[in-house]
Amino acid sequence: MNDQLRIMEIIDRPPVPPPISSNTIARAALVKRTTLETDVTVSLNLDGSGTCKASTGIPFLDHMLQQIASHGLIDLDVQAIGDLAIDDHHTNEDVGITLGQTLAKAVGDRSGISRFGHFIAPLDEALIEVVLDFSGRPHLSYNLEIPTQRIGSYDTELVREFFAAVVNHTQMTLHVRQLQGGNSHHIVEAAFKAFARALRMAVAIDPRRASRIPSSKGVL
Repeated sequence: MNDQLRIMEIIDRPPVPPPISSNTIARAALVKRTTLETDVTVSLNLDGSGTCKASTGIPFLDHMLQQIASHGLIDLDVQAIGDLAIDDHHTNEDVGITLGQTLAKAVGDRSGISRFGHFIAPLDEALIEVVLDFSGRPHLSYNLEIPTQRIGSYDTELVREFFAAVVNHTQMTLHVRQLQGGNSHHIVEAAFKAFARALRMAVAIDPRRASRIPSSKGVL
């Protein structure tokens, strides 16, 4: 092989990823929350590959949790038992609360993270924008206009309740904005996919910030 071909081979060869250091701190957490209405356990790994085990008793919520894991590249395990004989409200909200607490625990003091995330997700005619900030200040702006009251057996009012619970217990600022959309399933699923990608961006480690907290105040 001549020198020119050798150089071309080296250029075309995909880079070998660096080995994972044994000193790397796993950004993983587990939270168990039990009330008189629900029993919820959530575990996650922010640096996962997108695996998901979700069993909440609410099929559509399980499907949305799978979107968070898959598109956020978070390994997620959510197990919930709730008073579904009454309705889905308590279980839906408590899963959001526990997920929020687990996210907060996994990012710790938020050192080194990118902090901000933004994504616009299309799903056929639906187009949803999500912007978030691990600000330490819980705030939700939500303007999804979902045309039907139910998707299957899932009450679409619970979408806002889920995001509100996550926001309050992660202490993030979250804006969920509908740019287009007419199909209820498409609107909601696009919102969860956009949330997942924005979350993935926000919790990614910023190599230029190293271990510093991403705030001019020095604390979040």
